[in-house]
Amino acid sequence: MTAERLFEISPLPVAPSLLGESPFWHPAEGALWWVDIPGRRLNRWEPRQGRHDHWGFDAEPGCAAPMQGGRVLLAMRDGLWCFDPHSRQRQRLCRPPYDPAQQRFNDGKADPQGRLWVSTLDDQRQPRAALWRWDGDEIQRMAGGITTGNGLAWSPDSRTLYWSDTRAHEVRALDFDPDQGTLSRQRVFARFAPREDGRPYGGRPDGAAVDTEGAYWVAMYEGCRLLRLSPSGELLQEVALPVHCPTMPCFGGPDLRTLFVTTARDGRPADELAREPWAGCVLQMRVAVPGLPVNFARL
Repeated sequence: MTAERLFEISPLPVAPSLLGESPFWHPAEGALWWVDIPGRRLNRWEPRQGRHDHWGFDAEPGCAAPMQGGRVLLAMRDGLWCFDPHSRQRQRLCRPPYDPAQQRFNDGKADPQGRLWVSTLDDQRQPRAALWRWDGDEIQRMAGGITTGNGLAWSPDSRTLYWSDTRAHEVRALDFDPDQGTLSRQRVFARFAPREDGRPYGGRPDGAAVDTEGAYWVAMYEGCRLLRLSPSGELLQEVALPVHCPTMPCFGGPDLRTLFVTTARDGRPADELAREPWAGCVLQMRVAVPGLPVNFARL
């Protein structure tokens, strides 16, 4: 299958991030939120007003999840924090369950019951990273043996959790019990070819989102593309992108049919950036099938 170029893709009129990640659409605000990990910044874009707000921190925010009352739950290298954008005050919820000199929180989302699930990333590229669950009282290790945790998303019935190890070029599926918040029957959902000399490189799976038909949209980092996979892992659609490093899609807009995609420019070659002026920008396009709404985290 060749990459489709039928989508009208444009960037948000906001300065690019170094490494944009963790976008979510806040339905009550009509706003898109995302983080810039090495830029240590939380961003908010309100399209109706054309307004961009941002907040800086002294540690990297790996991901963000909305909370009631306008607050945001931030998973940062130095722990989990409840952040109030209006007062700019942070309240620590949990210290990091790892050595922050060697790991940091990375991709994370709240489940339909409001528990935060967040993966870690190992700075030394060793398989010591894990998937953690925060239920408002304690943080618990739920799975491990990975290097770069990414790709968290739930099926429409909340019975399947998707989780990827980007560096291993693999997406996994796990049975999910929404009442108990437990995992079982981990298996390979999709596997992609690693980089090899002399062969075109299709990228590795980064962040992801699920639509109302249960299809899994995954950003292929360094692959210049998004993939839409069926619940059985079959390739349904491939979307070519004008940047090498998409990081994560999310669905937004009033009808959840605008697909936003964060991207990266940090550490990329100068000649590549000259060819790709939208690197680091948030891209947007319209899609046929709406996505699932964001889940709010609860304490």
